[in-house]
Amino acid sequence: MTLIKNSTVASGAEEKGKGTARPRAGLSDFLAGEAQDFNANLLPYLPQDLLGGSLPHIPGTEDEAVWNAASQACGTERINYVYSIDEGRVWYLACPAASLASNPDSWCPLAAALPGNSEYWDRETVYLYEQEGLASALRWDPETGRMQVFLGASRTILPRVQSMDANFVTINSDVADTVVWRNRALRTEKLSRAVIRMLILSGMVVNLIAVLILFINIISIGFVSRDLADVKAKTDKAALELVESAANVMQSDSIRHMVRVQQLLDKVALSNGYLVRYEVSGKRTEWSAIVPTSLGDTARADTTLSEVSGGRARAFAPRSVREDDSHVRLEGRR
Repeated sequence: MTLIKNSTVASGAEEKGKGTARPRAGLSDFLAGEAQDFNANLLPYLPQDLLGGSLPHIPGTEDEAVWNAASQACGTERINYVYSIDEGRVWYLACPAASLASNPDSWCPLAAALPGNSEYWDRETVYLYEQEGLASALRWDPETGRMQVFLGASRTILPRVQSMDANFVTINSDVADTVVWRNRALRTEKLSRAVIRMLILSGMVVNLIAVLILFINIISIGFVSRDLADVKAKTDKAALELVESAANVMQSDSIRHMVRVQQLLDKVALSNGYLVRYEVSGKRTEWSAIVPTSLGDTARADTTLSEVSGGRARAFAPRSVREDDSHVRLEGRR
């Protein structure tokens, strides 16, 4: 909770150069989603169980120290308190939370007279506030320097205070800066609600991002599927071309020549001969085999020494050349 200055101020506040501060919703109210429910119009109220004191100032521990001291003084942890820091000490006012049962949205004008606040002048001054027959006074003992709070009926408190030898200042709640009560339990619960709300909102944002990512992935998968279809079509085309190339290779002359060589080898082997040369040059084929002389004429007329060309059996006409006394060389051309 923070304070803002009001441009409309009373003459007393103008002389001191101070405006009127009013509370407004803080960060925790916005995080908890309660900013629209925040009540900035607090009414002045003087609780009957008001007490005050001071503590040494240890930076960073002010709130904890005041809450601990005020809880012990009030006899309960459910307390409302305010404090200010001045000259190395923490000055505070506190009351049990039950004291504000009939005035929940209220503030204590006497808190505006704490050192450092808008109505404070010096420690030699006595600060008075009166409301509905009740009066309160805030002063500092000139000997011990301790802060004293007087509270009671106006007819008893005012004569007693006025008998003191000191300056008096009456607090005007209309021009004084509003000092909001602090309540540790309520602040903790508000922070818990803020954390839970932020967790829910962050979870929703994360889920929304996850849904967006999933949606983008689905769209991407659609494009990838189309790309895969194109790749599959290209792969099928390449495979078909490969099969066609393989078929063309199977239909080439190399297979035919291999079969021809095997036929010649088988034939000359049966006659105790051997194939010495088989040469292919372009479309021209030449071969030589050595067989016994007794088989020369038979081999020349053997139909196994033929090849299939264009679906028809075409016989070679091997030429016989004597190799030695017992063998002849058969030579064929095409």
